[in-house]
Parts: sequence; C-alpha cells; structure tokens
Amino acid sequence: MFPSGCRLLPFPHCPSASAPPPAPTTVRARLQPLGGGRRQRGSAAVVMAAGDARVAHIASSIRVIPDFPKPGIMFQDITTLLLDPKAFRDTIDLFVERYKDKGITVVAGVEARGFIFGPPIALAIGAKFVPLRKPKKLPGAVISEEYSLEYGTDKMEMHVGAVEPNDRALIVDDLIATGGTLCASVNLLERVGAKVVECACVIELPELKGRDKLGDRPVFVLVKAD
Repeated sequence: MFPSGCRLLPFPHCPSASAPPPAPTTVRARLQPLGGGRRQRGSAAVVMAAGDARVAHIASSIRVIPDFPKPGIMFQDITTLLLDPKAFRDTIDLFVERYKDKGITVVAGVEARGFIFGPPIALAIGAKFVPLRKPKKLPGAVISEEYSLEYGTDKMEMHVGAVEPNDRALIVDDLIATGGTLCASVNLLERVGAKVVECACVIELPELKGRDKLGDRPVFVLVKAD
C-alpha cells in the first residue's frame, strides 16, 4: 500500500492488557470503486467468517485513491462505502453482531470517521456514544492524551465524566494504520478506569504494524488492505 521507503511514524508503546480473541478466517476480495469508475489498483483480504457474502461486498465498495494526500500513498476511501446503503448497513450489522452480547456500555468514536460508524453501533447495542476529539473541539472540561507524530505531537481529548470507572468500552475508527491514534484513545479511556474490550476498524494497513503499538489489546477489522 505504501512505498518500501516510507518511514513509519514513532508512537509511544501501549502497555498490554487482555489477550485478543482467536483470529477469524481470512478470505479474499477485490477493491474497486462504485458508480462504474475504473478499477483501482490493489486488493484486500477480508477478515470475517468465511462464506459471508457481506464482507466481500464491503471490500468491493471501498475505493482506493493513489497519491492522496501525498505522492506514494494509496488512500482507502470509505466515502464510496457510504454511498452504498447495503454495504454501509452490512458494516454496521457485522459490528453489532459481534458486540451486542459483550456488555459494552460505551462506544468511543475516534475523530473523524469514527463518528460515522460509532453512533449507529452504540444505538443498536444500547450503549452511550462518546466522541474522542482533537484539541480545542470539545466545549467542556476535558481529559487529554498526547501522542507523537513524525514532527511534533498531537492530542486526543474527551469530556470529563463522559466515561466512568468500570465502563466497558469499544473504540471505533475507520482504519488502523500506524496505531498512534488508537493507542492514545485506549490510554485515555483506561486512565479514567474503563475496560477497553476491543478496538474495531473497517480497514487495516498491516504494513504499518499498528497492532504493535497496542500490545496485546484486541483489534478487530473487516478488511485488510494489501
């Protein structure tokens, strides 16, 4: 997905927690745009129960944009998934089926695309939704977690009191790449005493080894992009 010379961004290590569940079966599917456009380069490995046609359709609805936002990057564009009501609904349904009986009390959505997938999951499983935002976006008192970028640092913030001790949390984002944002999100929730049950993403870029930043914390994805 990225050129071999691409430098990985440094992020702080997350201490390990509970062991991840057994890895699901992997099947394969092609990535292509919706709306009759030209097929983009690249393919995807879909991680879900073998034989479930929904995941192949989800993978086919994700468009790959070369050289965005800068040369050499193959951007995984989920906006085409959102244009396909069936693919969008199936994405939410697959997450809901996984988490509906896990006692999740809070779904934390990572800015910004976690705000797309997180709220319908939270409503379906009867959990509250909490936005995790970049600095100076939330109006009330916040708790912050800083993480490293290639040049400098950034922060994730959430409202004080939004997540409580003993909450069981699911963190949702559209994609896991280097894992820095998810790592900061996990640390933020654990600092207030919540139990992070799992991180859930639609897409993973395995080359960037984002799971390494999360230690033993479970990560669940639908699509692995080559």
